[in-house]
Amino acid sequence: MKFSVSSTELLKQLSIASGAIGSNPVLPILEDFLFKVENKKLTIAATDLETSISTAIEVLADDDFTVAVPARILLDTLKALPQQPVTFSVNTDNWGIEITSSYGKYKLAGENGADFPNIPEPDAVDTVKLNSQFLLEAINKTVFATSSDELRPAMTGVYFQVDNNKLTCVATDAHKLVKYSTHQLAGEVTSTFILPKKALNLLKNALPANDAVKISFNKANAFFSFGSMHLVCRLIDARYPDYNAVIPVDNPNHMLLSRRDFQDSLKRIAIYANKTTNQVVLDISDKSLTVSAQDLDFSNEATEQMACTYEGNAMRIAFNAKFLVEMLGVLDTDEVKMEFSTPSRAGILTPVEENNDRDILMLVMPVMLNN
Repeated sequence: MKFSVSSTELLKQLSIASGAIGSNPVLPILEDFLFKVENKKLTIAATDLETSISTAIEVLADDDFTVAVPARILLDTLKALPQQPVTFSVNTDNWGIEITSSYGKYKLAGENGADFPNIPEPDAVDTVKLNSQFLLEAINKTVFATSSDELRPAMTGVYFQVDNNKLTCVATDAHKLVKYSTHQLAGEVTSTFILPKKALNLLKNALPANDAVKISFNKANAFFSFGSMHLVCRLIDARYPDYNAVIPVDNPNHMLLSRRDFQDSLKRIAIYANKTTNQVVLDISDKSLTVSAQDLDFSNEATEQMACTYEGNAMRIAFNAKFLVEMLGVLDTDEVKMEFSTPSRAGILTPVEENNDRDILMLVMPVMLNN
């Protein structure tokens, strides 16, 4: 049994699917791609039992069959070949695979595709639709703020809140928080679920630029479909913290300044900060912001001053520079606004330019000022 396909087209699909393969699979067959040829269409699937991806591509085939193909050796072979047609021949007696290119033949040992784990199918699901550009933006602007602390599993993913035509995505690691909202959702569903970081990063790499994405979900899994691509992931079964409780409501002190200038200043000053705390101090007064840092262990110190627009009482507040730089890098407006209540309460960072399609709020916890 055989099929022929363009090496470049196949490699493109395999590269996306390979993201679902885990680094330490619990079963040897999970190191493979599942190839299913049916009606001259090749469906490629990969899974780590938590996250699964399948995609399809047209091929020239002489019959329908299923085989599991070792992922690493196949990817390395295709990467080393220039663009050309390649032919796969499969011996269904021993699942041996022979790949033929214009340069020669390559033999590898496959496995019976019937032994490959079943990928979950949508069952008793709610479904909404969203343009890929909004889903991509939601992922890009939130996934960096997730936690790596396995003891708090809810915070290792992004919280999705579906409310009819509104989607709110929240991520936090207890030091920083990002809330992204858009009213571009199509559906009549109200629900919440937590998506794991791995699935979101895979989506980020696979999503097309401007296409409709169908999102279906039940209590156990979420299903994403766009073009010929399907991604399934197991939801994080945990209770998400009440994020609204930590967002300060009354913030009388407002600072407006250039996003790029502020970010560049923080990057320079952070070089002189303590490497454990990354603490930078903001001294804010009318029309002036002073950014400073010192590392007493090495007698390092740096200070910069920049223009800003400020309303409120003069304030001295400290933050982790790494968090602020990261958050400013995710925003894409020229000017940003920071709101404060007191030096011991969280600062709020938002873009100045309003956008009717979506809005974003970022929160960063202060660090204790060094004496």
